[in-house]
Amino acid sequence: MTQSEPQRPEIVVGLVATPPDHPARVAARLAAELARVLTERVSADVRWTVQEGWGEVAPRRDGGAEALLDDLARRRADDKWDVAVCLTDLPLHAERVPLVAQTSGRRQVAMISLPALGLRQMQGARAAVPDLINQLLTDATDHRVPPAEMTSRIPAVRRMVGGADAGERRYLASGLIGRARLLTGMVRANRPGRALLGLSKLLVGAFGTAAFALTTDTIWQMGDALGGLRLTVIMLLGLAALVVWLIVAHDLWEKPSRETPNELARLFNLGTILTLTLATALSYVVLFVGTVLVGALLIDTSVLTQVLQRPVDASDYLTLAWITSSLATVGGAIGSGLENEETVRAAAYGYHPQPSGWRDEKGRGQSSDGR
Repeated sequence: MTQSEPQRPEIVVGLVATPPDHPARVAARLAAELARVLTERVSADVRWTVQEGWGEVAPRRDGGAEALLDDLARRRADDKWDVAVCLTDLPLHAERVPLVAQTSGRRQVAMISLPALGLRQMQGARAAVPDLINQLLTDATDHRVPPAEMTSRIPAVRRMVGGADAGERRYLASGLIGRARLLTGMVRANRPGRALLGLSKLLVGAFGTAAFALTTDTIWQMGDALGGLRLTVIMLLGLAALVVWLIVAHDLWEKPSRETPNELARLFNLGTILTLTLATALSYVVLFVGTVLVGALLIDTSVLTQVLQRPVDASDYLTLAWITSSLATVGGAIGSGLENEETVRAAAYGYHPQPSGWRDEKGRGQSSDGR
Protein backbone atom coordinates (compact mmCIF):
# COMPACT_ATOMS: atom_id res chain seq x y z
CA MET A 1 0.00 0.00 0.00
CA THR A 2 1.43 3.40 -1.01
CA GLN A 3 1.51 6.49 1.22
CA SER A 4 -1.14 8.23 -0.88
CA GLU A 5 -3.54 5.27 -0.67
CA PRO A 6 -5.95 5.66 2.24
CA GLN A 7 -6.01 2.81 4.76
CA ARG A 8 -9.16 0.77 4.49
CA PRO A 9 -11.17 0.07 7.64
CA GLU A 10 -10.92 -3.49 8.94
CA ILE A 11 -13.86 -5.76 9.75
CA VAL A 12 -13.02 -8.91 11.68
CA VAL A 13 -15.33 -11.86 11.06
CA GLY A 14 -15.35 -14.84 13.40
CA LEU A 15 -16.27 -18.18 11.84
CA VAL A 16 -17.09 -20.79 14.48
CA ALA A 17 -17.90 -24.46 14.01
CA THR A 18 -19.70 -26.55 16.59
CA PRO A 19 -19.27 -29.38 17.24
CA PRO A 20 -15.69 -30.01 16.01
CA ASP A 21 -16.54 -32.53 13.34
CA HIS A 22 -18.36 -32.03 10.04
CA PRO A 23 -19.06 -28.30 10.61
CA ALA A 24 -15.36 -27.75 11.31
CA ARG A 25 -14.40 -29.17 7.93
CA VAL A 26 -16.93 -26.93 6.19
CA ALA A 27 -15.71 -23.90 8.18
CA ALA A 28 -12.06 -24.60 7.34
CA ARG A 29 -12.79 -24.71 3.61
CA LEU A 30 -15.00 -21.64 3.80
CA ALA A 31 -12.53 -19.58 5.85
CA ALA A 32 -9.87 -19.96 3.17
CA GLU A 33 -11.98 -18.07 0.65
CA LEU A 34 -14.38 -15.98 2.72
CA ALA A 35 -12.33 -12.76 2.77
CA ARG A 36 -12.13 -12.77 -1.00
CA VAL A 37 -15.86 -13.50 -1.38
CA LEU A 38 -16.77 -10.72 1.06
CA THR A 39 -14.63 -8.31 -0.92
CA GLU A 40 -16.42 -9.27 -4.13
CA ARG A 41 -19.99 -9.48 -2.83
CA VAL A 42 -20.22 -7.07 0.11
CA SER A 43 -17.62 -4.30 -0.13
CA ALA A 44 -14.18 -3.81 -1.65
CA ASP A 45 -13.64 -0.70 0.47
CA VAL A 46 -13.14 -2.81 3.60
CA ARG A 47 -10.21 -4.99 4.64
CA TRP A 48 -11.82 -8.27 5.67
CA THR A 49 -10.11 -10.47 8.24
CA VAL A 50 -11.56 -13.93 8.89
CA GLN A 51 -10.74 -15.84 12.06
CA GLU A 52 -11.95 -19.38 12.63
CA GLY A 53 -12.13 -21.14 15.95
CA TRP A 54 -13.91 -23.31 18.45
CA GLY A 55 -14.09 -23.27 22.19
CA GLU A 56 -16.69 -21.67 24.44
CA VAL A 57 -19.45 -22.15 21.86
CA ALA A 58 -20.74 -25.60 22.79
CA PRO A 59 -23.31 -27.68 20.87
CA ARG A 60 -26.14 -26.72 23.22
CA ARG A 61 -29.17 -28.92 22.58
CA ASP A 62 -31.61 -27.70 25.19
CA GLY A 63 -31.82 -24.02 24.27
CA GLY A 64 -31.72 -24.44 20.51
CA ALA A 65 -30.65 -21.50 18.39
CA GLU A 66 -31.04 -18.88 21.13
CA ALA A 67 -28.61 -20.59 23.50
CA LEU A 68 -26.20 -21.07 20.62
CA LEU A 69 -26.39 -17.39 19.68
CA ASP A 70 -25.89 -16.32 23.31
CA ASP A 71 -22.73 -18.42 23.57
CA LEU A 72 -21.54 -17.11 20.21
CA ALA A 73 -22.14 -13.49 21.29
CA ARG A 74 -19.95 -14.00 24.36
CA ARG A 75 -17.25 -15.55 22.21
CA ARG A 76 -17.48 -12.62 19.76
CA ALA A 77 -17.07 -10.08 22.57
CA ASP A 78 -14.15 -11.96 24.16
CA ASP A 79 -12.26 -12.24 20.86
CA LYS A 80 -13.19 -8.70 19.77
CA TRP A 81 -14.77 -9.78 16.48
CA ASP A 82 -17.05 -7.34 14.69
CA VAL A 83 -19.47 -10.11 13.72
CA ALA A 84 -19.51 -13.88 14.17
CA VAL A 85 -21.16 -16.74 12.30
CA CYS A 86 -21.60 -20.24 13.67
CA LEU A 87 -21.93 -23.38 11.54
CA THR A 88 -23.65 -26.23 13.38
CA ASP A 89 -24.99 -29.65 12.48
CA LEU A 90 -27.77 -29.45 15.05
CA PRO A 91 -31.19 -29.89 13.37
CA LEU A 92 -33.06 -26.82 14.62
CA HIS A 93 -36.74 -25.88 14.30
CA ALA A 94 -38.83 -22.73 14.57
CA GLU A 95 -42.59 -22.52 14.18
CA ARG A 96 -42.63 -26.32 13.64
CA VAL A 97 -40.52 -26.13 10.46
CA PRO A 98 -36.75 -26.51 9.98
CA LEU A 99 -34.70 -23.43 10.81
CA VAL A 100 -32.07 -22.77 8.14
CA ALA A 101 -30.39 -19.69 9.59
CA GLN A 102 -30.87 -16.96 12.16
CA THR A 103 -29.29 -13.53 12.58
CA SER A 104 -29.22 -11.25 15.60
CA GLY A 105 -28.32 -7.64 14.89
CA ARG A 106 -28.37 -6.86 18.61
CA ARG A 107 -25.80 -9.55 19.37
CA GLN A 108 -24.09 -9.18 15.95
CA VAL A 109 -24.02 -12.93 15.44
CA ALA A 110 -25.62 -15.44 13.08
CA MET A 111 -25.89 -19.20 12.78
CA ILE A 112 -26.54 -21.70 10.00
CA SER A 113 -27.91 -25.21 10.50
CA LEU A 114 -25.98 -27.21 7.90
CA PRO A 115 -28.42 -30.17 7.75
CA ALA A 116 -31.23 -27.80 6.72
CA LEU A 117 -29.22 -27.02 3.57
CA GLY A 118 -29.59 -30.62 2.37
CA LEU A 119 -26.87 -32.50 0.52
CA ARG A 120 -24.96 -29.53 -0.96
CA GLN A 121 -23.92 -28.03 2.36
CA MET A 122 -20.59 -26.53 1.34
CA GLN A 123 -22.18 -24.78 -1.62
CA GLY A 124 -25.06 -23.62 0.57
CA ALA A 125 -22.77 -22.23 3.26
CA ARG A 126 -20.62 -20.51 0.64
CA ALA A 127 -23.73 -18.77 -0.72
CA ALA A 128 -25.32 -17.94 2.64
CA VAL A 129 -22.51 -16.74 4.92
CA PRO A 130 -21.60 -13.53 3.01
CA ASP A 131 -25.26 -12.51 2.86
CA LEU A 132 -25.72 -13.18 6.59
CA ILE A 133 -22.64 -11.08 7.40
CA ASN A 134 -23.91 -8.28 5.18
CA GLN A 135 -27.29 -8.44 6.91
CA LEU A 136 -25.70 -8.33 10.36
CA LEU A 137 -23.68 -5.24 9.49
CA THR A 138 -26.76 -3.59 7.97
CA ASP A 139 -28.89 -4.31 11.05
CA ALA A 140 -26.11 -2.95 13.27
CA THR A 141 -26.02 0.23 11.12
CA ASP A 142 -22.35 -0.29 10.34
CA HIS A 143 -21.48 2.50 7.89
CA ARG A 144 -18.33 0.75 6.71
CA VAL A 145 -20.44 -1.29 4.28
CA PRO A 146 -23.39 -0.20 2.15
CA PRO A 147 -26.79 -1.22 3.55
CA ALA A 148 -28.37 -4.21 1.89
CA GLU A 149 -31.34 -6.48 2.28
CA MET A 150 -30.96 -10.23 2.31
CA THR A 151 -30.89 -11.66 -1.17
CA SER A 152 -32.32 -15.01 -2.23
CA ARG A 153 -28.95 -16.77 -2.35
CA ILE A 154 -29.56 -18.83 0.80
CA PRO A 155 -30.72 -22.28 -0.37
CA ALA A 156 -33.72 -24.00 1.17
CA VAL A 157 -35.24 -20.80 2.63
CA ARG A 158 -38.99 -20.54 2.13
CA ARG A 159 -39.70 -17.43 4.20
CA MET A 160 -38.15 -15.00 6.66
CA VAL A 161 -39.60 -14.12 10.09
CA GLY A 162 -38.66 -10.97 12.01
CA GLY A 163 -36.98 -7.83 10.79
CA ALA A 164 -34.68 -4.95 11.53
CA ASP A 165 -36.96 -3.49 14.23
CA ALA A 166 -36.63 -6.57 16.40
CA GLY A 167 -33.03 -7.13 15.39
CA GLU A 168 -33.73 -10.83 14.91
CA ARG A 169 -34.29 -12.62 11.61
CA ARG A 170 -35.11 -16.29 11.23
CA TYR A 171 -34.92 -17.98 7.86
CA LEU A 172 -37.25 -20.95 7.66
CA ALA A 173 -37.56 -23.87 5.28
CA SER A 174 -40.81 -25.27 3.93
CA GLY A 175 -42.71 -27.94 5.83
CA LEU A 176 -42.61 -31.24 3.96
CA ILE A 177 -39.76 -30.55 1.54
CA GLY A 178 -37.78 -28.80 4.26
CA ARG A 179 -38.06 -31.81 6.58
CA ALA A 180 -36.99 -34.17 3.80
CA ARG A 181 -34.02 -31.92 3.01
CA LEU A 182 -33.17 -31.77 6.73
CA LEU A 183 -33.06 -35.57 7.02
CA THR A 184 -30.89 -35.97 3.93
CA GLY A 185 -28.65 -33.22 5.27
CA MET A 186 -28.33 -35.02 8.60
CA VAL A 187 -27.26 -38.20 6.81
CA ARG A 188 -24.78 -36.18 4.74
CA ALA A 189 -23.33 -34.58 7.87
CA ASN A 190 -23.12 -37.98 9.54
CA ARG A 191 -20.88 -39.28 6.72
CA PRO A 192 -22.20 -42.78 5.88
CA GLY A 193 -18.90 -43.53 4.15
CA ARG A 194 -17.15 -43.25 7.50
CA ALA A 195 -19.61 -45.75 8.98
CA LEU A 196 -19.03 -48.09 6.04
CA LEU A 197 -15.25 -47.97 6.39
CA GLY A 198 -15.56 -48.34 10.15
CA LEU A 199 -17.48 -51.61 9.88
CA SER A 200 -14.55 -53.52 8.43
CA LYS A 201 -14.89 -56.46 10.82
CA LEU A 202 -18.55 -56.73 9.83
CA LEU A 203 -17.57 -57.26 6.21
CA VAL A 204 -14.83 -59.73 7.18
CA GLY A 205 -17.30 -61.76 9.21
CA ALA A 206 -19.88 -61.63 6.43
CA PHE A 207 -17.37 -62.74 3.80
CA GLY A 208 -16.31 -65.62 6.02
CA THR A 209 -19.92 -66.73 6.43
CA ALA A 210 -20.55 -66.35 2.70
CA ALA A 211 -17.48 -68.40 1.79
CA PHE A 212 -18.62 -71.22 4.05
CA ALA A 213 -22.18 -71.11 2.71
CA LEU A 214 -20.98 -71.31 -0.90
CA THR A 215 -19.52 -74.74 -0.23
CA THR A 216 -22.87 -76.13 0.87
CA ASP A 217 -25.05 -77.56 -1.88
CA THR A 218 -28.09 -77.18 0.40
CA ILE A 219 -27.76 -73.40 -0.04
CA TRP A 220 -27.64 -73.93 -3.81
CA GLN A 221 -30.89 -75.87 -3.74
CA MET A 222 -32.52 -73.42 -1.34
CA GLY A 223 -31.69 -70.49 -3.59
CA ASP A 224 -33.09 -72.35 -6.57
CA ALA A 225 -36.33 -73.18 -4.75
CA LEU A 226 -37.04 -69.72 -3.36
CA GLY A 227 -38.64 -67.11 -5.59
CA GLY A 228 -37.67 -63.49 -5.96
CA LEU A 229 -40.23 -62.30 -3.40
CA ARG A 230 -38.94 -64.58 -0.65
CA LEU A 231 -35.35 -63.72 -1.42
CA THR A 232 -36.21 -60.02 -1.19
CA VAL A 233 -37.91 -60.54 2.19
CA ILE A 234 -34.91 -62.48 3.50
CA MET A 235 -32.56 -59.73 2.34
CA LEU A 236 -34.61 -56.96 3.95
CA LEU A 237 -34.98 -58.89 7.20
CA GLY A 238 -31.23 -59.54 7.29
CA LEU A 239 -30.40 -55.86 6.76
CA ALA A 240 -32.99 -54.73 9.30
CA ALA A 241 -31.67 -57.21 11.85
CA LEU A 242 -28.15 -55.93 11.29
CA VAL A 243 -29.17 -52.30 11.81
CA VAL A 244 -31.07 -53.19 15.00
CA TRP A 245 -28.12 -55.22 16.26
CA LEU A 246 -25.70 -52.34 15.69
CA ILE A 247 -27.96 -49.90 17.53
CA VAL A 248 -28.59 -52.19 20.49
CA ALA A 249 -25.11 -53.71 20.83
CA HIS A 250 -23.36 -50.34 20.69
CA ASP A 251 -25.96 -48.26 22.53
CA LEU A 252 -26.58 -45.87 19.66
CA TRP A 253 -30.16 -44.99 20.64
CA GLU A 254 -30.56 -41.39 21.82
CA LYS A 255 -32.82 -41.15 24.86
CA PRO A 256 -34.76 -37.97 25.63
CA SER A 257 -33.38 -36.03 28.58
CA ARG A 258 -33.31 -32.55 30.04
CA GLU A 259 -30.61 -31.59 27.54
CA THR A 260 -32.15 -33.46 24.60
CA PRO A 261 -35.86 -32.77 24.02
CA ASN A 262 -38.10 -35.49 22.59
CA GLU A 263 -38.25 -33.97 19.11
CA LEU A 264 -34.47 -33.61 18.91
CA ALA A 265 -33.93 -37.16 20.18
CA ARG A 266 -36.31 -38.45 17.49
CA LEU A 267 -34.36 -36.58 14.82
CA PHE A 268 -31.05 -37.92 16.14
CA ASN A 269 -32.38 -41.47 16.12
CA LEU A 270 -33.84 -41.13 12.65
CA GLY A 271 -30.53 -39.75 11.39
CA THR A 272 -28.69 -42.67 12.98
CA ILE A 273 -31.09 -45.23 11.46
CA LEU A 274 -30.81 -43.71 7.99
CA THR A 275 -27.02 -43.53 8.21
CA LEU A 276 -26.69 -47.15 9.33
CA THR A 277 -29.24 -48.30 6.75
CA LEU A 278 -27.27 -46.65 3.96
CA ALA A 279 -23.95 -47.99 5.29
CA THR A 280 -25.25 -51.55 5.65
CA ALA A 281 -26.90 -51.41 2.21
CA LEU A 282 -23.56 -50.39 0.69
CA SER A 283 -21.88 -53.18 2.66
CA TYR A 284 -24.43 -55.60 1.25
CA VAL A 285 -23.66 -54.50 -2.30
CA VAL A 286 -19.92 -55.01 -1.70
CA LEU A 287 -20.63 -58.43 -0.18
CA PHE A 288 -22.93 -59.40 -3.05
CA VAL A 289 -20.39 -58.46 -5.72
CA GLY A 290 -17.64 -60.32 -3.89
CA THR A 291 -19.83 -63.38 -3.46
CA VAL A 292 -20.70 -63.42 -7.16
CA LEU A 293 -17.01 -63.35 -8.09
CA VAL A 294 -16.04 -66.02 -5.57
CA GLY A 295 -18.97 -68.22 -6.59
CA ALA A 296 -18.05 -67.97 -10.26
CA LEU A 297 -14.45 -68.94 -9.48
CA LEU A 298 -15.15 -71.80 -7.08
CA ILE A 299 -18.31 -73.44 -8.42
CA ASP A 300 -17.98 -75.04 -11.80
CA THR A 301 -21.03 -74.89 -14.05
CA SER A 302 -21.12 -78.68 -14.42
CA VAL A 303 -21.19 -79.17 -10.64
CA LEU A 304 -24.00 -76.65 -10.18
CA THR A 305 -25.91 -78.28 -13.08
CA GLN A 306 -25.58 -81.69 -11.44
CA VAL A 307 -26.90 -80.45 -8.10
CA LEU A 308 -29.80 -78.45 -9.54
CA GLN A 309 -30.51 -81.12 -12.20
CA ARG A 310 -31.10 -78.56 -14.93
CA PRO A 311 -29.07 -76.28 -17.20
CA VAL A 312 -27.70 -73.21 -15.39
CA ASP A 313 -26.70 -69.75 -16.52
CA ALA A 314 -25.43 -66.49 -15.02
CA SER A 315 -28.76 -65.80 -13.28
CA ASP A 316 -28.26 -68.89 -11.12
CA TYR A 317 -24.95 -67.55 -9.84
CA LEU A 318 -26.63 -64.21 -9.07
CA THR A 319 -29.41 -66.00 -7.18
CA LEU A 320 -26.87 -68.04 -5.25
CA ALA A 321 -24.97 -64.87 -4.32
CA TRP A 322 -28.24 -63.22 -3.34
CA ILE A 323 -29.29 -65.79 -0.75
CA THR A 324 -25.73 -66.29 0.46
CA SER A 325 -25.20 -62.57 1.02
CA SER A 326 -28.52 -62.27 2.85
CA LEU A 327 -27.66 -65.10 5.23
CA ALA A 328 -24.11 -63.82 5.67
CA THR A 329 -25.33 -60.47 7.00
CA VAL A 330 -26.32 -62.31 10.18
CA GLY A 331 -22.73 -63.51 10.52
CA GLY A 332 -21.62 -59.98 9.86
CA ALA A 333 -23.71 -58.79 12.80
CA ILE A 334 -21.67 -61.06 15.06
CA GLY A 335 -18.50 -59.58 13.60
CA SER A 336 -19.77 -56.06 14.23
CA GLY A 337 -19.75 -56.81 17.94
CA LEU A 338 -15.95 -56.87 17.70
CA GLU A 339 -15.73 -53.38 16.20
CA ASN A 340 -14.02 -50.55 18.06
CA GLU A 341 -16.68 -48.82 20.15
CA GLU A 342 -15.63 -45.31 19.09
CA THR A 343 -15.71 -46.29 15.42
CA VAL A 344 -19.23 -47.67 15.58
CA ARG A 345 -20.58 -44.91 17.80
CA ALA A 346 -19.48 -42.37 15.21
CA ALA A 347 -22.55 -43.47 13.23
CA ALA A 348 -24.80 -42.16 16.02
CA TYR A 349 -25.93 -38.67 15.00
CA GLY A 350 -25.90 -37.23 18.50
CA TYR A 351 -22.40 -38.51 19.28
CA HIS A 352 -19.65 -35.90 18.93
CA PRO A 353 -16.36 -36.75 20.63
CA GLN A 354 -14.18 -33.71 21.29
CA PRO A 355 -10.63 -34.24 20.05
CA SER A 356 -7.99 -33.60 22.70
CA GLY A 357 -6.22 -30.30 22.26
CA TRP A 358 -8.82 -29.06 19.77
CA ARG A 359 -8.69 -25.50 21.02
CA ASP A 360 -4.90 -25.32 20.78
CA GLU A 361 -4.42 -27.24 17.55
CA LYS A 362 -7.40 -26.24 15.45
CA GLY A 363 -9.33 -23.66 17.41
CA ARG A 364 -6.81 -20.85 17.28
CA GLY A 365 -7.64 -17.86 15.12
CA GLN A 366 -6.52 -17.99 11.52
CA SER A 367 -6.55 -14.75 9.58
CA SER A 368 -6.78 -14.10 5.87
CA ASP A 369 -6.66 -10.70 4.24
CA GLY A 370 -9.13 -9.82 1.53
CA ARG A 371 -6.77 -7.52 -0.37
